[in-house]
Amino acid sequence: MNENLLLTAEVADALAENRAVVALESSIVAQGLPAPDNIIVGQAMQDAVREQGAVPAMTALLDGRLRIGLTADEMARLAAAPDVRKCGGRDLGPAMALGLTGATTVSATVQLAAAAKIAVFGTGGIGGVHRIPAGNAAPARVDISADLLAMSRAAVAVVSSGAKSLLDLPTTLETLEALGVPVLGFGCDRFPAFYTAESDLSVTYRFDDLDQLADALRKHWSLPNAGGALVCNPPPADLAMAADEVETLVQGANAA
Repeated sequence: MNENLLLTAEVADALAENRAVVALESSIVAQGLPAPDNIIVGQAMQDAVREQGAVPAMTALLDGRLRIGLTADEMARLAAAPDVRKCGGRDLGPAMALGLTGATTVSATVQLAAAAKIAVFGTGGIGGVHRIPAGNAAPARVDISADLLAMSRAAVAVVSSGAKSLLDLPTTLETLEALGVPVLGFGCDRFPAFYTAESDLSVTYRFDDLDQLADALRKHWSLPNAGGALVCNPPPADLAMAADEVETLVQGANAA
């Protein structure tokens, strides 16, 4: 699309022919999981997209060039490189200027998907507002993920299992509301919490029909200044962890 943004031929052809393309982040390959699980999961993500008839477009920064779509060799290089930067949206310009190699988080992938006019991005769980440790009624700082603002700015549907379990989920949802990001449940009324299929919080609207969900997104994007949307797709019941089990682990980790 320009000298800095390089699409694979497969992704470019799919977009030109108006076929389905799904953006994927690469931080899970470079930083999210240990070897060899990082490569196994990264490839499984792409295979899952292909099995549904779409083209995967994993994003990354290689030698200062933004990439939309990675080959197996390029993904392996990203996983093996010792100095791969973890890039949010704010890091892309400086990293490009310095010729760096970087893996993309949710915020960076949303920005790159929008630049390439890819409307759907699939990930595990978004970042959000972190919990305030017990006893800190007025913390010196609040940790808020750049994912939330990035989603509000780009017309991209982020499909995920809600937000990460360790977050302050009520405040994360309040922030999404303030930023104008609709939270849509696909086959669910409750907001999923990454490892768990549901929390005690509600999504904004539930959709059970995929065509109707797609129509809701199109109508959202037809409005002036509309940004992205969060589409909640909970983990299957046979794989999801129990909410109380996850909360016990989170509390223990925070205490430690």
